[in-house]
Amino acid sequence: MLANLNANQTIGKHIYKDELKPLQDRLAALQQRVRAAGLPVLIVFEGWGAAGKGTSIGKLVNPLDPRHFDVLTMGKISDEMLMRPFLWGYWCRIPSKGQITVIDKSWHRIILPEEREKWELNPQVTDNFYQDVNAFERQLTQDGTLLIKLFLHISQPEQARRFKALEEDPSTAWRVKPHDWAQNKNYDAHLKRFEQMLEMTGTELNPWHVVEADDRRYSGLKICRTIVDAIEARLEAPAGKAAAPAGNAREERASFPKVLAGVKADQYIENAEYKEELDFYQTRMNRFGHKMYVKRRPVIIVYEGWDAAGKGGNIKRLVAELDPRCYTVVPIGPPTPHELGRHYLWRFIRRLPKDGHFTIFDRSWYGRVLIERVESLTPEPVWRRAYDEINEMEQHCSRHGAVILKFWLHIDKDEQLKRFEARMNDPAKQHKITDADWVNRENWDAYEVATDEMFAKTHKPHAPWVVVESNNKKYARIKVLKTVTDALDEALK
Repeated sequence: MLANLNANQTIGKHIYKDELKPLQDRLAALQQRVRAAGLPVLIVFEGWGAAGKGTSIGKLVNPLDPRHFDVLTMGKISDEMLMRPFLWGYWCRIPSKGQITVIDKSWHRIILPEEREKWELNPQVTDNFYQDVNAFERQLTQDGTLLIKLFLHISQPEQARRFKALEEDPSTAWRVKPHDWAQNKNYDAHLKRFEQMLEMTGTELNPWHVVEADDRRYSGLKICRTIVDAIEARLEAPAGKAAAPAGNAREERASFPKVLAGVKADQYIENAEYKEELDFYQTRMNRFGHKMYVKRRPVIIVYEGWDAAGKGGNIKRLVAELDPRCYTVVPIGPPTPHELGRHYLWRFIRRLPKDGHFTIFDRSWYGRVLIERVESLTPEPVWRRAYDEINEMEQHCSRHGAVILKFWLHIDKDEQLKRFEARMNDPAKQHKITDADWVNRENWDAYEVATDEMFAKTHKPHAPWVVVESNNKKYARIKVLKTVTDALDEALK
């Protein structure tokens, strides 16, 4: 692709001036339409060193209202990013509805040797780089984001000329680093890497737009025209075709194992045994918590289950002996308007733990295939798509080194009714029972069907589901503590 491309396309000065202003006016008008349509736009600039990414971005945003766009330079990798899966930093910065975000240097740069050295990526991540990237881009596009990927291509002689010009100016000499000259010296090797990147991540949904960038006027016009055309095409697309297809409207109903129907929720533990095992496993939890911190292994624990199943008390016993500086408990409620403005996984991914830390989610991203499904809050094609999105997200975290455990706290309907009534009769606990709890109870059978399908489609070796018999809260606490500490022990081996 690049090897056969002539980077030295040129355009006359007068033609440039005549064509640029109308394009900029169209772009300014389109920004207002983007706002009105609630369209998130993500524009990615990639390319060779000194290809003119910064200059091109400056010309692009010059006609725009600065209140409604962001420009992010991702060349420097912060400690916050290094301590999480490599896509985390980009997930956190995706645009909200109606906003334009421009990224200078993107997630694709990890194909470069100097970038991989910065990230210190393990083999699992590097071997599956393209799979993770394509999943990330597909998820954004299917959710409605317009992703425009631009690759600025310059020739080897032009790159060398620009490096020399930058070095000769004291105000810009700092911008040229040894790895820049190494890229120019090893131009052919880098060319092959870039071509592989373009081939592997250029999909039908999210193609690359290669810009010949030896001549800045030519590249400036092509970039502006490409972006204007892409935004206009999206805004003018027929209703229902603006975003990528969401999948089959109705998937053929498969028969899934009836897991919950076969669980006996009334497992029991004696008080004396409970006290002994609680002390043992909490001490073990403390010890393994320190070891995970030293080894810089993150831990993600998900709690789902029936209302009044005892999630809060279970979490309290799980973290009782952990260093409070090393864990976070995230209670999940209905999404806020701010959260609804982005992909539904955004509010969860931004709370992922740093290396060596624990994050416990009290309810989670599985709400998309549970409550949003049962209560018809989300269209069926969208929640069905979520199974793949969730599996891909958890796989990405696992490749980074995260230990992932998912617990379903299971009680039977009689026990739930007892707990609901006890809460209603206790003024100190009445806040725990809501009308929504009673509605959910009426939909018990539908939730059971949804849960069984969730288990079938998202139970994975690297992110297993564990059903916890929870009629007896003490039994449930010990089972979770034992499961977690056994998993940490295995991970540390």
